[in-house]
Amino acid sequence: MRSLREPIRRSFDRAVAPIVRMSETRANHLGSLFTDVLVGAALVWAGLYRTGAHPGMALLAFGMGLLAFSWVEYGFHRWLMHGQVPLLGPGHRKHHENPTGHDSMPFFLPPMILAVLVSLFALLMPVGDALLLAGGLACGYAAYGLSHAVIHVKRFRHPLGRRWAAVHHVHHYHPDANFGVTTPLWDIVLGTRYVRNQEGTERIKRA
Repeated sequence: MRSLREPIRRSFDRAVAPIVRMSETRANHLGSLFTDVLVGAALVWAGLYRTGAHPGMALLAFGMGLLAFSWVEYGFHRWLMHGQVPLLGPGHRKHHENPTGHDSMPFFLPPMILAVLVSLFALLMPVGDALLLAGGLACGYAAYGLSHAVIHVKRFRHPLGRRWAAVHHVHHYHPDANFGVTTPLWDIVLGTRYVRNQEGTERIKRA
Protein backbone atom coordinates (compact mmCIF):
# COMPACT_ATOMS: atom_id res chain seq x y z
CA MET A 1 0.00 0.00 0.00
CA ARG A 2 2.84 2.34 0.86
CA SER A 3 4.48 1.62 -2.52
CA LEU A 4 1.24 2.71 -4.21
CA ARG A 5 0.85 5.91 -2.17
CA GLU A 6 4.34 7.16 -2.93
CA PRO A 7 3.93 7.36 -6.74
CA ILE A 8 0.53 9.01 -6.26
CA ARG A 9 2.05 11.58 -3.93
CA ARG A 10 4.90 12.32 -6.35
CA SER A 11 2.46 12.66 -9.24
CA PHE A 12 0.30 15.03 -7.21
CA ASP A 13 3.33 17.12 -6.22
CA ARG A 14 4.40 17.41 -9.86
CA ALA A 15 0.87 18.38 -10.91
CA VAL A 16 0.49 21.17 -8.35
CA ALA A 17 4.08 22.44 -8.56
CA PRO A 18 3.26 25.07 -11.26
CA ILE A 19 0.35 26.37 -9.15
CA VAL A 20 2.57 26.55 -6.06
CA ARG A 21 5.20 28.50 -7.99
CA MET A 22 2.57 30.85 -9.37
CA SER A 23 1.14 31.47 -5.89
CA GLU A 24 4.52 32.87 -4.81
CA THR A 25 4.69 35.52 -7.54
CA ARG A 26 3.97 39.22 -7.21
CA ALA A 27 1.57 39.05 -10.16
CA ASN A 28 -0.57 36.43 -8.40
CA HIS A 29 -0.50 38.41 -5.15
CA LEU A 30 -1.69 41.62 -6.82
CA GLY A 31 -4.15 39.69 -8.97
CA SER A 32 -5.60 38.05 -5.87
CA LEU A 33 -6.18 41.40 -4.15
CA PHE A 34 -7.90 42.80 -7.25
CA THR A 35 -9.98 39.66 -7.84
CA ASP A 36 -11.06 39.43 -4.20
CA VAL A 37 -12.35 43.02 -4.17
CA LEU A 38 -14.07 42.55 -7.54
CA VAL A 39 -15.79 39.31 -6.51
CA GLY A 40 -16.95 40.78 -3.20
CA ALA A 41 -18.41 43.85 -4.90
CA ALA A 42 -20.06 41.74 -7.61
CA LEU A 43 -21.72 39.41 -5.09
CA VAL A 44 -23.08 42.30 -3.04
CA TRP A 45 -24.39 44.06 -6.15
CA ALA A 46 -26.00 40.86 -7.42
CA GLY A 47 -27.52 40.20 -4.00
CA LEU A 48 -29.01 43.68 -3.76
CA TYR A 49 -30.32 43.34 -7.31
CA ARG A 50 -31.93 39.94 -6.69
CA THR A 51 -33.25 40.36 -3.17
CA GLY A 52 -36.71 41.64 -2.43
CA ALA A 53 -36.09 41.69 1.29
CA HIS A 54 -36.31 44.71 3.55
CA PRO A 55 -33.01 46.69 3.57
CA GLY A 56 -32.55 45.71 7.19
CA MET A 57 -32.71 42.01 6.31
CA ALA A 58 -30.30 42.54 3.44
CA LEU A 59 -27.88 44.28 5.81
CA LEU A 60 -28.31 41.43 8.30
CA ALA A 61 -27.40 38.81 5.66
CA PHE A 62 -24.33 40.81 4.65
CA GLY A 63 -23.33 41.35 8.28
CA MET A 64 -23.67 37.65 9.04
CA GLY A 65 -21.30 36.97 6.18
CA LEU A 66 -18.74 39.39 7.61
CA LEU A 67 -19.07 37.84 11.07
CA ALA A 68 -18.75 34.33 9.64
CA PHE A 69 -15.58 35.31 7.81
CA SER A 70 -14.04 36.76 10.97
CA TRP A 71 -14.47 33.32 12.55
CA VAL A 72 -13.07 31.55 9.46
CA GLU A 73 -10.07 33.90 9.47
CA TYR A 74 -9.36 33.18 13.12
CA GLY A 75 -9.97 29.44 12.88
CA PHE A 76 -7.84 28.91 9.79
CA HIS A 77 -5.01 30.98 11.21
CA ARG A 78 -5.02 29.36 14.63
CA TRP A 79 -5.78 25.72 13.94
CA LEU A 80 -4.75 25.06 10.33
CA MET A 81 -1.68 27.32 10.13
CA HIS A 82 -0.42 27.06 13.72
CA GLY A 83 -2.23 24.00 15.07
CA GLN A 84 -1.01 20.49 15.78
CA VAL A 85 -2.16 19.47 12.30
CA PRO A 86 -1.08 22.57 10.36
CA LEU A 87 -2.52 21.78 6.92
CA LEU A 88 -1.54 25.23 5.70
CA GLY A 89 1.58 25.39 7.85
CA PRO A 90 4.35 25.14 5.23
CA GLY A 91 3.10 28.10 3.23
CA HIS A 92 2.40 30.12 6.36
CA ARG A 93 5.88 29.44 7.72
CA LYS A 94 7.24 31.11 4.58
CA HIS A 95 5.25 34.20 5.47
CA HIS A 96 6.66 34.25 9.00
CA GLU A 97 10.17 33.92 7.59
CA ASN A 98 9.57 36.62 4.97
CA PRO A 99 6.58 38.82 5.94
CA THR A 100 6.92 41.01 2.84
CA GLY A 101 6.93 38.07 0.43
CA HIS A 102 4.20 37.44 -2.12
CA ASP A 103 2.90 34.08 -0.92
CA SER A 104 -0.87 33.95 -1.33
CA MET A 105 -3.62 31.64 -2.49
CA PRO A 106 -3.92 31.16 -6.28
CA PHE A 107 -6.06 34.04 -7.52
CA PHE A 108 -8.68 31.72 -9.01
CA LEU A 109 -9.28 29.58 -5.91
CA PRO A 110 -11.34 31.95 -3.68
CA PRO A 111 -13.86 32.73 -6.47
CA MET A 112 -14.31 28.99 -7.05
CA ILE A 113 -14.92 28.38 -3.34
CA LEU A 114 -17.40 31.27 -3.19
CA ALA A 115 -19.29 29.91 -6.20
CA VAL A 116 -19.72 26.62 -4.34
CA LEU A 117 -20.83 28.43 -1.18
CA VAL A 118 -23.42 30.50 -3.06
CA SER A 119 -24.84 27.29 -4.53
CA LEU A 120 -25.05 25.70 -1.08
CA PHE A 121 -26.55 28.80 0.55
CA ALA A 122 -29.14 29.03 -2.23
CA LEU A 123 -30.44 25.60 -1.20
CA LEU A 124 -31.28 27.01 2.24
CA MET A 125 -32.44 30.57 1.55
CA PRO A 126 -33.55 32.92 -1.25
CA VAL A 127 -30.91 33.52 -3.91
CA GLY A 128 -30.59 37.21 -3.06
CA ASP A 129 -29.87 36.45 0.59
CA ALA A 130 -27.43 33.72 -0.44
CA LEU A 131 -25.55 36.20 -2.62
CA LEU A 132 -25.44 38.80 0.17
CA LEU A 133 -24.25 36.24 2.73
CA ALA A 134 -21.51 35.10 0.36
CA GLY A 135 -20.82 38.75 -0.44
CA GLY A 136 -20.18 39.41 3.24
CA LEU A 137 -17.75 36.50 3.34
CA ALA A 138 -16.05 37.73 0.17
CA CYS A 139 -15.77 41.32 1.40
CA GLY A 140 -14.34 40.07 4.69
CA TYR A 141 -11.76 38.05 2.79
CA ALA A 142 -10.90 41.02 0.58
CA ALA A 143 -10.53 43.24 3.66
CA TYR A 144 -8.26 40.61 5.22
CA GLY A 145 -6.03 40.44 2.13
CA LEU A 146 -5.76 44.22 1.78
CA SER A 147 -5.20 44.74 5.51
CA HIS A 148 -2.54 42.07 5.71
CA ALA A 149 -0.70 43.47 2.71
CA VAL A 150 -0.81 47.07 3.98
CA ILE A 151 0.29 46.15 7.51
CA HIS A 152 3.55 44.68 6.21
CA VAL A 153 4.50 47.41 3.74
CA LYS A 154 3.28 50.69 5.26
CA ARG A 155 4.64 52.60 8.25
CA PHE A 156 1.66 54.27 9.87
CA ARG A 157 1.99 57.75 11.35
CA HIS A 158 -1.32 57.97 13.16
CA PRO A 159 -1.34 56.28 16.60
CA LEU A 160 -4.48 54.30 15.76
CA GLY A 161 -2.87 52.93 12.59
CA ARG A 162 0.32 52.03 14.44
CA ARG A 163 -1.65 50.32 17.20
CA TRP A 164 -3.70 48.36 14.64
CA ALA A 165 -0.59 47.19 12.77
CA ALA A 166 1.24 46.38 16.00
CA VAL A 167 -1.40 43.80 16.94
CA HIS A 168 -0.41 41.69 13.94
CA HIS A 169 3.32 42.40 14.22
CA VAL A 170 3.14 40.99 17.77
CA HIS A 171 1.84 37.75 16.28
CA HIS A 172 5.08 37.35 14.32
CA TYR A 173 7.01 37.40 17.61
CA HIS A 174 4.38 35.48 19.60
CA PRO A 175 2.77 33.05 17.12
CA ASP A 176 0.44 31.63 19.78
CA ALA A 177 -1.40 34.95 20.11
CA ASN A 178 -3.24 37.58 18.01
CA PHE A 179 -4.58 35.33 15.25
CA GLY A 180 -7.13 37.87 14.06
CA VAL A 181 -6.01 40.41 11.46
CA THR A 182 -9.21 42.25 10.57
CA THR A 183 -10.65 42.10 14.09
CA PRO A 184 -9.48 41.12 17.58
CA LEU A 185 -12.96 39.80 18.43
CA TRP A 186 -12.21 36.08 18.57
CA ASP A 187 -8.80 36.57 20.21
CA ILE A 188 -10.60 38.38 23.03
CA VAL A 189 -13.43 35.84 23.25
CA LEU A 190 -11.14 32.79 23.16
CA GLY A 191 -8.31 34.19 25.28
CA THR A 192 -5.52 34.48 22.70
CA ARG A 193 -5.22 38.27 22.80
CA TYR A 194 -1.70 39.45 23.65
CA VAL A 195 -1.83 41.62 26.76
CA ARG A 196 1.02 42.83 28.95
CA ASN A 197 0.84 43.22 32.71
CA GLN A 198 1.63 46.49 34.43
CA GLU A 199 5.36 45.75 34.42
CA GLY A 200 5.16 44.96 30.70
CA THR A 201 6.98 41.65 31.09
CA GLU A 202 4.39 38.91 30.61
CA ARG A 203 1.52 38.02 28.38
CA ILE A 204 -1.84 37.62 30.05
CA LYS A 205 -4.46 35.45 28.40
CA ARG A 206 -8.07 36.38 28.93
CA ALA A 207 -9.80 33.05 29.33
